[in-house]
Amino acid sequence: MSFDLPRNVILPVDGIEVRLDDGPHPFERDNGVAIAENWRRETAANPALFDGTVVLLSELAYCGRHLVGRCHAVKFSTFMLWRKQREGSGAEHAYAHAMLVAGDNALVAIRMGGHTVNAGRVYFAAGSFEPADFRDGLVDVDFNMIREVREETGLDISGARRGERYHAMSTASGTVIFRRYHERLPADEIARRIRAFVATETDPEIEEPVIIRDAHDLPDGLMPHMTPLIAWHFADKA
Repeated sequence: MSFDLPRNVILPVDGIEVRLDDGPHPFERDNGVAIAENWRRETAANPALFDGTVVLLSELAYCGRHLVGRCHAVKFSTFMLWRKQREGSGAEHAYAHAMLVAGDNALVAIRMGGHTVNAGRVYFAAGSFEPADFRDGLVDVDFNMIREVREETGLDISGARRGERYHAMSTASGTVIFRRYHERLPADEIARRIRAFVATETDPEIEEPVIIRDAHDLPDGLMPHMTPLIAWHFADKA
């Protein structure tokens, strides 16, 4: 199956069957020395980095409006080397976005903290899939979305109205899976609550909330994949 899905187009997704394989990812298995050497350089430049566990794909396909694939748990140090050697690596990355829609239809994103890998960049609260996000071997995308939003912003969106389906967009840098989560509060109040949460954190992951009110209201530091997602939302796509 390898990686068989259209690139640079937003796809409707009715189901996600991405399974966690217990075996090692070939990229991690075959690049141990390079991973360790790169990690020494990365942590010398940013001592705040933590070598936790994330997942990398070894297969992903779009079949009948479903995403089907296989992934493997890897160390974050493996992911950091892979980011520099994507071409021909036999690995790809997928991540999920809860697209937070306020009661006034504005989008609420976040700007990442200065000590993080994506310092200063703006996107919807998100993180890589972790083994804890899998149920009976299959990824629980909504669990990941809710967990990441809570960890980064303090918001509990588990009771928010969800979009009817997922959507996905695959690019050379990875595949983002996203879904609207509708909150009743206006964007300014959501942002106020996020700022209050950040102020209580000793080492917050994010710097601040970022409100986006239309497709031309694009903040500095916006991650490239966000532009088509924002345009899609304000075009009122289902």
